[in-house]
Amino acid sequence: MRAARRAHASDSPGAMSGAGAASSCRHRRSIGAALQLLLVAVAAAAVLGGAEAGTGTGNNNKAHSYEDALQKSLLYFEAQRSGRLPHSQRVAWRHHSGLTDGLEQGVDLVGGYYDAGDHVKFGLPMAFTVTMLSWSLIEYGDDVAAAGELGHALEAVKWGTDYFIKAHTSPDELWAEVGDGDTDHYCWQRPEDMTTSRQAYKVDRDHPGSDVAGETAAAMAAASIVFRDANPHYAHLLLHHAQQLFEFADKYRGKYDSSIAEVKSYYASVSGYKDELLWAALWLHRATGRADYLDYVVDKADCFGGTGWAINEFSWDVKYAGVQILAARLLLRGEHAARHRSTLEQYREKAERYVCACLGRNMDGGADANVERSPGGMLYIRQWNNMQYVTSAAFLLSAYSDYLAEAGVRTVSCAGGATVPAEEVFALARAQVDYVLGTNPRGVSYLVGYGPKYPNRVHHRAASIVPYKHSKEFIGCTQGFDHWFGRRSSNPNVLVGAIVGGPDRRDRFRDNRENYMQTEACTYNTAPMVGMFAKLHRMARQEREQGSTPVTSSSTAAAV
Repeated sequence: MRAARRAHASDSPGAMSGAGAASSCRHRRSIGAALQLLLVAVAAAAVLGGAEAGTGTGNNNKAHSYEDALQKSLLYFEAQRSGRLPHSQRVAWRHHSGLTDGLEQGVDLVGGYYDAGDHVKFGLPMAFTVTMLSWSLIEYGDDVAAAGELGHALEAVKWGTDYFIKAHTSPDELWAEVGDGDTDHYCWQRPEDMTTSRQAYKVDRDHPGSDVAGETAAAMAAASIVFRDANPHYAHLLLHHAQQLFEFADKYRGKYDSSIAEVKSYYASVSGYKDELLWAALWLHRATGRADYLDYVVDKADCFGGTGWAINEFSWDVKYAGVQILAARLLLRGEHAARHRSTLEQYREKAERYVCACLGRNMDGGADANVERSPGGMLYIRQWNNMQYVTSAAFLLSAYSDYLAEAGVRTVSCAGGATVPAEEVFALARAQVDYVLGTNPRGVSYLVGYGPKYPNRVHHRAASIVPYKHSKEFIGCTQGFDHWFGRRSSNPNVLVGAIVGGPDRRDRFRDNRENYMQTEACTYNTAPMVGMFAKLHRMARQEREQGSTPVTSSSTAAAV
């Protein structure tokens, strides 16, 4: 991690567009199966053919093992664990760390996840990671279970939510960060050897943080749905915390980076907190069915920007596209009162504008109306950790394609009047996943440990130094820079399942530990892929049974 590394909406032109509108406060498809197969095959060909002519696409013809990718993706979260590791820990080169977190403040903050290649526990991206892991299981949990990975997926979610329960020490108090990015980056050492500051920082009534409290509420509400059947008592506990956190976030409004100055250089809340409040309300509505949460989303749609912003990214900072797609789901499923309909239609319009921006099909809105595409077909937002936008877009596109299919809707309406067949939406999602796995001009898998060619010098302290279990000799703060950081050899530990920052807008990638913009991985890069890999594994199995033609996208998860 490096200062200002995390991408923000203001980092480049085009991330936010169409803002002038804000002024104030399971059905089955009706098409025949044969026609479905044909439409998806044509759509996939069109999407993959959208890359510039004359560029190779690496192992384009290779059939990917989505099951292997799923298994590896869940291992990554074990590598990122902080705290006392359980006996079931599968990533053997990691050991206990951060065992005194919160001690100076008199609170137990042991546990949770390190966000990337360093040892700070940042609450906002950690919560978004857990929200996306939970959403993956809500939509594709049956597929994860069919692949035999549900237990590991639930463990990944619970490792995060157990920490959030600890961090939420009173109704109006949430510990939002442990560690200091500035001092942390001065050192290159294993988490087991940490000598850097473990100062903890909180938000409360006097120092509000509606964005981090709202995202944590969303994470716990979504996770409560995940655990509803397997562990109803735990699900009830999570929902209780989620409701309290939402009330706190809404009543005491403010940006958390105004209360915690230390986070500003790393995870500043550029988009503000209004998107997180809408996001949390939608997840609480989905978890409880209570109409007052949907009333909130409808009543605040205009003044909070939910129906005003048209934004071409979805990330730990900017939730508007996710808000709009969740709201559109309610419209498509008819889960709303008559008074909600017109506002939900506005949400859907913005949701489809995002979808069409990814497809490059918006004809209205100028140069920023659509997402740039690399010659190899990768969605491109910005140079720093671009893969986070690729994986989050793939998930949103897949989920929305499922919602359309369930409602029997065959087209998407783009800005400027263009109409796109719904099959193209999932075809693009699948193309982005395949790009990550190696169907790209370099033939490189950006999922570490997958395939014959992947990054070997990931910017990650623990992975780049001899494992603690093999050598317990203390490695000091700067000793790691002297002896490990500058090595040209591969990391001694493979960070299996990590998705690195990835290539630039021309599909170029340098596998260099110092190239942190491209070789550092983050938990929120991999989280959306858990559901995608599971869904694609199921679809690939169906394709083998039916022949080589790609099958249509449809969710097998129970409606929630």
